[in-house]
Amino acid sequence: MKKSVVAVSVIVALGVVWTGAAWFTGKQLETRMAEMVAQANSEIKRTAPEAGLELSYQNYQRGVFRSHLQLVVKSVAGSQEGWLKPGQSVVLNEVVDHGPFPLAQLKKFNLIPSMASVNTTLVNTEASKPLFDLAKGESPFEANTRITYGGDTRSDIDLKALNYENGDEKVAFSGGNFQLDADKDGNVFKLTGEAQSGLVNAVNEYNQKVQLTFNNLKADGNSRLTSFDERIGDQKISLDKVAIAIEGKEMAVLEGMDLDGKSDIAKDGKTINSQLDYSLKSLKVQSQDLGSGKLSLKIGNIDGQAWHQFSQQYRAQSQALMADKTLMENPELYQQKAMEAFFGNLPLLLKGEPVITVAPLSWKNSKGESTFNLSLFLKDPAATTEAPQTLAQQLDRNVKSLDGKLAVPVDMATELMTQIAKLEGYNEDDAEKLASQQVKGLAAMGQMFRITTLEDNVIGTSLQYANGQVTLNGQKMPLEEFVGMFGMPTLGLPEPTEPAAPVVPQQ
Repeated sequence: MKKSVVAVSVIVALGVVWTGAAWFTGKQLETRMAEMVAQANSEIKRTAPEAGLELSYQNYQRGVFRSHLQLVVKSVAGSQEGWLKPGQSVVLNEVVDHGPFPLAQLKKFNLIPSMASVNTTLVNTEASKPLFDLAKGESPFEANTRITYGGDTRSDIDLKALNYENGDEKVAFSGGNFQLDADKDGNVFKLTGEAQSGLVNAVNEYNQKVQLTFNNLKADGNSRLTSFDERIGDQKISLDKVAIAIEGKEMAVLEGMDLDGKSDIAKDGKTINSQLDYSLKSLKVQSQDLGSGKLSLKIGNIDGQAWHQFSQQYRAQSQALMADKTLMENPELYQQKAMEAFFGNLPLLLKGEPVITVAPLSWKNSKGESTFNLSLFLKDPAATTEAPQTLAQQLDRNVKSLDGKLAVPVDMATELMTQIAKLEGYNEDDAEKLASQQVKGLAAMGQMFRITTLEDNVIGTSLQYANGQVTLNGQKMPLEEFVGMFGMPTLGLPEPTEPAAPVVPQQ
């Protein structure tokens, strides 16, 4: 009897402690909401000021073990060109289970103490209604987030399956699962996940039925904030297959796409080195195999502070352009101004004297592989104070050296042009003859103008530049002489015409 009383007392004591801890952590979370919202708004303003959005919360109802609130994303007062229209809002329902052992985590047999577990769903508003239509009236996603006492979070995001049809329009999505980890300050993120398949049916501008499908999308990436307030990290995206069909006939199929991007701080702590690797295992157009390709691009010695200044200035100028209603009504003028803003700020990126390397850009088919390699060492133009007097001096202000090589096997080029000719309607024999003539003519023209060579049945070009001197296919010459080789009068071009509808192959 005495032992039973002691056991009951212990259970009651534990219950009181748990209840008190749950109440305390719920109250602690409530007091931190304003801080967390302010931090989120600061991040939005820093990374996407053009969005014109701000975050707030409402209807906070605190209980002992569970609390409820709503997070509201709306347009900033006075914003006219943001992602949401004035008066629109995106609302998230948040159900918060208090720690130290949130009930939602206990259901998953997760016994690690944490401040809270949060279940997030989307509310059906004017802005989110199209997503609810796709999801047949349900929230298109659900997120479950565990918040540690240190403030770090881990979110399991479940994208719901979608199946929507309206006449010729259709959207089907298998759903997907993603995991997002973030530190308490929002400086470090990690996202992984996958989606099995998706399909979109639509009608294009020529009233043709178009279908886009994809299979097996995977993503794995991380991002962290640098001391100069810019993000670096690693991103990997892979896609097994993308197919495009028009009027029920397959137009293009891309298989085995992989994108791997990396950026990191160099040992000096001041410059950024980045690399992009892309590969495509197969490209077929109207069932014709056009081959596979890959690209490896490296950009090193980007000055971090200069990159931040470039980002800030270009972003501010882009916002100003978008806020100009008169300019937005003139797309051609807007594009011109946007390009001027970009190139006007581009010299900032040359401060660290970056190095650009392409090794290689290649395309391969059953007959061979063409490759292009490039090494470009750039200069900081601000380091030279004297005004340039010649073309070479002007180029030398920005370029330290250049080394480029192109190799195109004749058989490979002929096979590629044969497939293209067959797409244009030629039969096999005529396509091969036309392709052979085109490649031989191109090779002869290149040799005539001393641009290319032909050795071992490979069309090649080698170009080097440094200190005002050009070496083209082994022949040295001043820059002015090299430019003079291409000194042709400007040819008048006809006015652009309306684009033709895509050609659909006959049965």
